[in-house]
Amino acid sequence: MWEENDNKLVRQFKFKDFVEAFGFMTKVAIEAEKMNHHPNWSNVYNTVNIELTTHDAGNTVTEKDRKLAAKIDNLI
Repeated sequence: MWEENDNKLVRQFKFKDFVEAFGFMTKVAIEAEKMNHHPNWSNVYNTVNIELTTHDAGNTVTEKDRKLAAKIDNLI
């Protein structure tokens, strides 16, 4: 579930293994590029942490972040 913390939408995703996590990140990258809205994220083995914020809106959560979050949720 996405949470809004410190002007960011944040969520942690856990997968079976690294390959599954990396595959998910690849799908997210394609959607983010289409929207020209790129996440801050990290990956360690089977865990992907994502933070969404709109930099050109003063690092706040905007509708762009909510739309990308919804698209990410649909990839699971």
